Amino acid sequence: MPPKSEVYVSPLTDLPAGERIIITADGKSIGVFNTGSRIVAALNICPHALAPVCLGKLSGTTQPSKPGEFIWGRENEILRCPWHGWEFDLHSGQCLTDRRRLKRFPVVIRDDKIYVEV
Repeated sequence: MPPKSEVYVSPLTDLPAGERIIITADGKSIGVFNTGSRIVAALNICPHALAPVCLGKLSGTTQPSKPGEFIWGRENEILRCPWHGWEFDLHSGQCLTDRRRLKRFPVVIRDDKIYVEV
């Protein structure tokens, strides 16, 4: 397996919480997201139907709560696929309702600049 290379994305200040940048690196479309607590990079292909998942809505989800109570949380951590609405946890890559996962890439922050390892 060839060694991974770092691809420059942008200055950290150009990616505020709740925003994304889509880059092309090593022939792959990759979404780079700021969830507010971390920077995450994911392949721009939905594992369900190969949609450009990184173009989907960034949102939150309901949290465990008592019957009749709805607690909203995890804002900017849930990515909804634009084709069929499948939702993925950006921090783990896990689909919220299925066993499929987003392919994610390691992110490096160095000198206030974002790099993705591909």
